[in-house]
Amino acid sequence: MSQEPEMNINDEIKPEYDFSDGVRGKYYEAYMRSSNVVILDPDVAEIFRDSASVNEALRLLAKIAKATAA
Repeated sequence: MSQEPEMNINDEIKPEYDFSDGVRGKYYEAYMRSSNVVILDPDVAEIFRDSASVNEALRLLAKIAKATAA
């Protein structure tokens, strides 16, 4: 099975899209520095349904870890 996507005749770029001055990878480095994607196991994802709940739990854990290390 080929990893290359099949070309479709209907996959044409509309004339109003102008990429003539585009720069490939212009924001790649900045994106890689700021992106931090984490895949949760299904059992953990059931408990932490959004990024806010994950952040809250990790901040609490970090606070506890700092308090016990001191």
